Amino acid sequence: MRYQRSSALFDEAYQYIPGGVNSPVRAFKSVGGVPVFMKSAKGAYLTDADDNVYVDYINSWGPAILGHTHPEVLEELKIQAEKGFSFGAPTELETEIAKFITENVPNIDQIRMVSSGTEACMSAVRLARGFTGRDKIVKFEGCYHGHSDSFLIKAGSGAATFGNPNSPGVTAGTAKDTLLARYNDFEQVEELFKQNPGEIAGIIIEPVAGNMGCVLPENDFLQKLRILCDENGSLLIFDEVMTGFRLAFGGAQELFNVKADLVTYGKVIGGGLPVGAFAGRNEIMDHLAPKGGVYQAGTLSGNPLAMRAGLKTLQLIKNDFEFFNRLEETTEVLDIEIGKILTEKGIHHTINRKGSMMSVFFDTDKVSDFDDAQKANHYTFNKFFHHMLENGIYLPPSGYETYFISDAIRDEEINMTLDAVRTF
Repeated sequence: MRYQRSSALFDEAYQYIPGGVNSPVRAFKSVGGVPVFMKSAKGAYLTDADDNVYVDYINSWGPAILGHTHPEVLEELKIQAEKGFSFGAPTELETEIAKFITENVPNIDQIRMVSSGTEACMSAVRLARGFTGRDKIVKFEGCYHGHSDSFLIKAGSGAATFGNPNSPGVTAGTAKDTLLARYNDFEQVEELFKQNPGEIAGIIIEPVAGNMGCVLPENDFLQKLRILCDENGSLLIFDEVMTGFRLAFGGAQELFNVKADLVTYGKVIGGGLPVGAFAGRNEIMDHLAPKGGVYQAGTLSGNPLAMRAGLKTLQLIKNDFEFFNRLEETTEVLDIEIGKILTEKGIHHTINRKGSMMSVFFDTDKVSDFDDAQKANHYTFNKFFHHMLENGIYLPPSGYETYFISDAIRDEEINMTLDAVRTF
C-alpha cells in the first residue's frame, strides 16, 4: 500500500488530535482519502512517511519561497539556536528585520511582530477600530483572514446586509459588525458604506485572493476601494500574509500601486517558522500599546529564531535581482503548458495566475469571485489532485486553495509535473 505508514499515523493521530490534524485542510476532507504525513523536505521536494517523494506546490502554504531548508537560512538557524530559542525580552534582531521591512515596503513606518497570520489580521482590525472609533469592518466572501471571530462570517440574506456566524462559537453580536461583499463587486461595497454612514472602521481584503483559489482584482477594484476609504474616513487593510514579499518585494502595494493604511504579513517573513506582523504609518501605529491604548501582546512575538530565518530569507530575495522574474517565468510556463495539455484533452478549465500564485479550475471559463469558485467542478479537481499525488506531484488538497511556486522548482520539476498532467 502506497500510504500504509501515513494511514497508520492518521489513525493514531485521530485518537489524540481533533480530526487527526492541527489545521483542517490537512485532513484531505475536501478531496477524500488519507492525508499524507510528511517527514522531511529539501529544495523542491517533500518525502512522506512511506518514503514517497513529491514535487511540492504548497511549500508550507507559501513560506518556503526559496524551497525547503535553504542552506543559508538553515545555517542562520543553527547559529541562533546555539544562542537561545526565545528570551521574552527585546533583541536587536527584531529591530533589524523591522528596519529592513519598513525601508523596503511602500507606505509603512512601523511594524509589530506577532506569531501568526490570524493574530496579525485580528490585531490590524482591532487597531483600525481603535484608531477610527468605529465598530464595523467590510470583508469579502471567499477571502480568509484567519480564524478570529470577526472573520468567520457568511453572507446575510440580502446583497448588502451584515453577516451571520458560520462557525459555532461566533456570536451574533460579533457577526453584526462584519459586513460582507462579493470580491470585485465595487458597487456592493459602495452600497454598504451608504447603508452604514460613519460606522465603518475599514475594509480588509486579500489584494490577490488565495483562499477561494487564486482570484485577481479586476477593473481597478483596489484603486476604487482606496478612494472609497479616503472619502469615508475608513482604513484600507491589505492582508498580505500570502502576497507579501511573494508577488513583489513591496508586495501588492508595489505591484498594484495602491497604498494601504495597514498591511498584514506572515509566511515568507518567517522563513518557514511561525510568524506574523502588521504594519502601517506612524499616526496609526502610535495608537498601539504600550504607546497608545489599543492593546496587543504575545509571549513569542519577534522570537529570535523566526526573526533570523526571516531576515536571511528577505535578504536573499532582495539581493537576487532576477528572483521575481524567475518565479514568474516558472509559473507562466506551468500555466501555459498545463493549459495546453488540458485543452488538447478536451478538459474544460480556466487557470488564474498572478506572480508565483496560480490555480486550475475545472468546467468554468472565469473565476472572479467566490460564487464563481463554487461553480467550478470540484469533483474533477479531486480526481486531478489524487492523480497528481499518485504521480509524485503534491498540490493543495482543496479546489479553494492556490498553488505556491518556489524558486527551487526548475525545468526538471516542471517536466515531471507536465508528464503527470499528460496522463490525467
